[in-house]
Amino acid sequence: MTKTVKGALVMGAAAALALTAGSVSFAEEVKCSGTIGQKTVDNVRVPPGRTCTLKGTRVQGTVKVERNASLKALGVRVVGNIQAEGAADVTVRRASRVGGSIQIVQGESATIVSTRLNGDLFFDSNDGPLTASDNTVGDNLQAFQNSGGLSITENVIDGNLQCKENRPPPTGFGNVVDGNKEDQCKKL
Repeated sequence: MTKTVKGALVMGAAAALALTAGSVSFAEEVKCSGTIGQKTVDNVRVPPGRTCTLKGTRVQGTVKVERNASLKALGVRVVGNIQAEGAADVTVRRASRVGGSIQIVQGESATIVSTRLNGDLFFDSNDGPLTASDNTVGDNLQAFQNSGGLSITENVIDGNLQCKENRPPPTGFGNVVDGNKEDQCKKL
């Protein structure tokens, strides 16, 4: 059913749904096992045990790094998040930009350097060495229960810098924090 209201065509909900149903598109997911260069993709998934290198790549959605996989992202633009659970290694550097957050959970090592994030940088329950250096973080930088060593150096953080139950305690210096430096990160 359609109606005209003050010269504008107004459709009923059923008519609008019928018109848009044919134009619905789903984002494509690229399985990365190798290198993706300077091109635009929707979403990237690094399958278990594989290694993916992104060089100057623009990701319209999210990068997901699966168990025992590795990601090396250099000069990338990610509209969404970078999410890694159980990953072997995650490296993001060379003036990369992430519209969402970077979350490294229950994995091994990670290096986040010279990256601008609009959201959080989050390390939780990782066993290997972790580095966060020279980043601009739009929200919080949080590190909980990591056991491989953590260096947090010269980051600009719009939210809070919070570290709890990391063994050994995090090291670092020169962090500029608009919010609070909390727990193990009070002196960083």
